[in-house]
Amino acid sequence: MEKQIDKIQAKYFIETSYPLEKAVEIMAGEQSSGTFVKVPGETAELKEKYAAKVVKIEQTGEVIQPSLPGAKALATNGKPVWKQAEITLEWPIHNVGANLSNLMATVAGNLFELAPFSALKLLDISVPDAFKEKYKGPGHGTLGTRKLIGMDNRPIVGTIIKPSVGLSPEATAQQVSTLIEAGLDFIKDDELMGDSPHSPFTERVDKVMEVINAYADKTGKKPMFAFNLSGDMDDMLRRHDYILEKGGTCVMLSLNWTGITAVEKLSRHSQLPIHGHRNGWGLFARSEAIGLGFRVFHTIYSLAGADHIHTNGIRNKFCETDASVIDSIKSCLSPQGGGYPVTPVISSGQWAEQALDTYNEVQSTDVMYLCGGGITGHPGGMAAGVKSIQVAWEGAVKGKSVYDLAKHHPEVQQAIDFYSK
Repeated sequence: MEKQIDKIQAKYFIETSYPLEKAVEIMAGEQSSGTFVKVPGETAELKEKYAAKVVKIEQTGEVIQPSLPGAKALATNGKPVWKQAEITLEWPIHNVGANLSNLMATVAGNLFELAPFSALKLLDISVPDAFKEKYKGPGHGTLGTRKLIGMDNRPIVGTIIKPSVGLSPEATAQQVSTLIEAGLDFIKDDELMGDSPHSPFTERVDKVMEVINAYADKTGKKPMFAFNLSGDMDDMLRRHDYILEKGGTCVMLSLNWTGITAVEKLSRHSQLPIHGHRNGWGLFARSEAIGLGFRVFHTIYSLAGADHIHTNGIRNKFCETDASVIDSIKSCLSPQGGGYPVTPVISSGQWAEQALDTYNEVQSTDVMYLCGGGITGHPGGMAAGVKSIQVAWEGAVKGKSVYDLAKHHPEVQQAIDFYSK
């Protein structure tokens, strides 16, 4: 969405039986100076200065049944018609100031439950430069992440510790040893792992960093491990400092559950890249009729300071379409509307085969490509899984598919035989 110099804009999909102009006026009033009745003090001068403006209304279709329950039906000739549209609203920056929490309250506050609407989804936002003047954004990004790992201009290949829960700190460290000896760049805690009785946070950091530091001393390359420090604010700051003290180079947050302010607070404190996991994303994005789009999510959390943000991958194990995934990756790489570039984290059901199609779509190697089962479940073992992904991406940049590469790379052929069933 094109950024305005001194305005906040938001694009929505809506569905309503009301006349579109009337329905959108209700939205604009609810999220600025108005309410359901005229009140004292709501002068023409105040409305001119503070009321949200309707920039665009474009009807896109009609349906005979509402997409969501509970909406008030306004009958036309005895039967309601539910009109669908894409609309854009605009607010002056002085309504909000450069404040991410108030921004979201403005563009995504008491809208989704407004009675005239049987669907309402926030698709995109744009914010003025005042937000970048206040929020420093990612402290490391792709270039800084590569520098910490000690690697050149290629995809950051990684995996997730599996099983998700149940491994002891010692068993986790043993898995890390196998993976980094195979040449992996990046490993992360599963989002389900935190500070559990079977794997206390500090013990896990101790054991994993002993392995990584020893490998770095031996080879000169230090693979990155993203420890999940999600928790209360004081705990997260303390855990960050512990990771840093032990030589760790990345922290991970569950963005949706720690929240905007926590991410921004940690970003100002952190000396390490912040790996932003979006678990719970389907709650916000799965429905066409309600929620918010990834471009909104990216803008907010890149401003708050996340360095890496998950996007899913093509042909993923979830229900997100390939078109949506590609748009999310491109949003991370070339943001519009006032956010910062971040490293897109391509994951979810990925193995060697998707590398070529991913590269062809985004034309960039500034990505993190994480394969959980695509590496740890490889029939030739984890080392073979790592090799299959590395070979696939080397080939992808040259226009070669895994089927082109399999003849000379047995680990790729094994992956095809196993994962393409």
